Amino acid sequence: MRFNALALCRATAMTAVLSLAGMASTAHADDQVVLKIAHFLPAVAPAQTKVIGPWCDALAQKSQNRLVCQIYPSMQLGGTPSQLVDQVRNGIADVVWTAPGYSAGRFPAIEAMELPFMVANALDGSRMTWDYYNQFAKDEFSAYHVLAVHIDGGAVFHTANKDIVNPLDIAGLKLRTSTRLSAKTLQALGGVPVSMPPAQVTEAISKGVVDGGVMPWELMRPTKIDEVTRYHVSPPAGQPLVVGTVLTMLMNQKKYDSLPADLKAIVDETSGLPLVETFGRVWDEVTAANMTYAAGLPGTVVHPLSAETYEKMRSVTVSIDQEWAGEVTKRGLNGQAMLDGARALSAKYFPVQN
Repeated sequence: MRFNALALCRATAMTAVLSLAGMASTAHADDQVVLKIAHFLPAVAPAQTKVIGPWCDALAQKSQNRLVCQIYPSMQLGGTPSQLVDQVRNGIADVVWTAPGYSAGRFPAIEAMELPFMVANALDGSRMTWDYYNQFAKDEFSAYHVLAVHIDGGAVFHTANKDIVNPLDIAGLKLRTSTRLSAKTLQALGGVPVSMPPAQVTEAISKGVVDGGVMPWELMRPTKIDEVTRYHVSPPAGQPLVVGTVLTMLMNQKKYDSLPADLKAIVDETSGLPLVETFGRVWDEVTAANMTYAAGLPGTVVHPLSAETYEKMRSVTVSIDQEWAGEVTKRGLNGQAMLDGARALSAKYFPVQN
């Protein structure tokens, strides 16, 4: 069953009910803290229904409704996804869930996790990303209280009219990409990257503006790209995906600092690695479900790349590693150390594939 307007309305209504349930509690209004949470996907997306919403429920339950949430999906506080990091820094939102890569150039260190063929799934990939963040990227997030840094588990090719069975099939294809490095990777493969928010992809495909997208399975149903694409092409089973997108859940530092000690403790208890792992597990579950769903659609083709094609794709993107290291070194960072650290973590978390 596909997402529709009724489902969206129900999910939005449920958001209001769940997020504001604490308003009717016995807690005094003067004691209650309401966190404004903004993100870029519809309310029906797993990010909200399976992670952010339940996280808010846990805050309310553990605080006896002294700490509750109001969630604003689909950029309801205004602006674009690239502006979410500024919205939370400036206090327009108290918490945001977003991709640092949407704000190109702002978070160069964490970009290493988005280098080609780095991650094979969301759970181990998110643990890896959290490790990398703590070793190499904490400084560039010093203006925020970081709740989670995770990764989507990697993107696959979703195309409307052309299957991808060898590297030459990508030549000239206009595909939506999410970040600067995903664009560089697609260019190296011969494709034409087109940057746009997830919410615009389905319409762009239907109008022929793009031929498809390089996107994670998790986005398929919230964005309805299954309605406008026929081919869905993944790497061989268990192998790292062509690109991944780092995602972060960030809290306004002043808002966090203003919380009473017991509420800070609740935020701390429910964030960090446990929240990172929740994101990862949910992404992997949704990936499996959406792959099965797509495979059952009439006229839809879901298949892995051949081992030969996959290795050719890896070989033509190898140079991106050193290009990236050189770029971030020019910005005053130790690019080679970050690159070596990122690849070492990838080998640690995905030892069979590297």
